[in-house]
Amino acid sequence: MDVKLFGEVFVTLLVIVDPPGMMPIFLALTGPLSARDRNRAAWQAVALALGVIVIFAVAGPTLLDYLHVDLPALQAAGGLLLVLVALELLTGKSDDPSQQATSNIALVPLGTPLLAGPGAIVATMLFMQQADGAADVTAIAAAILAVLLAVWVVLRFSGGIVKVLRPGGIEVLTRIAGLLLAAIAVQLIADAVAAFVHQYTAGG
Repeated sequence: MDVKLFGEVFVTLLVIVDPPGMMPIFLALTGPLSARDRNRAAWQAVALALGVIVIFAVAGPTLLDYLHVDLPALQAAGGLLLVLVALELLTGKSDDPSQQATSNIALVPLGTPLLAGPGAIVATMLFMQQADGAADVTAIAAAILAVLLAVWVVLRFSGGIVKVLRPGGIEVLTRIAGLLLAAIAVQLIADAVAAFVHQYTAGG
């Protein structure tokens, strides 16, 4: 296994996924849930993210070509999804646990597009395209697993923070997380628009 490539992929994906930055959003979305449901949401989100990243790593270019979808379109779609979630957090509609199922939170937006978002998907596809032989593929796969394991550890043990913050603190955290999520969503959409403009300007 190429240790240098492992380190490069690990650091790149770790920066993109940003486990510490994920924590407030995770807590905001799962704060009203029980500890058991919160832990279940953590591993479900990580499992989904792993599945999505692996699928795009193996068949991403083929799948996008078949659907006639450009990468910026995927990025913009992720941004729009995050806008919807951010609005729920900012308006307090996500506060009622009866209105949300654990699996739904784990799948969208935690699993995708937050963990397995456009950035992680594109980075993984690029690394796979540059891979030369089984050793490189093994290094990339090991790095992906290591990053998602780190994410799971952070999310799994974030429950202690909920006990410290209490309901009032969780509510404040929820609004802050909504604002941060809205900013991330706008940036994703802006980057997608810029990529489209550059693509069609260069093509024309």
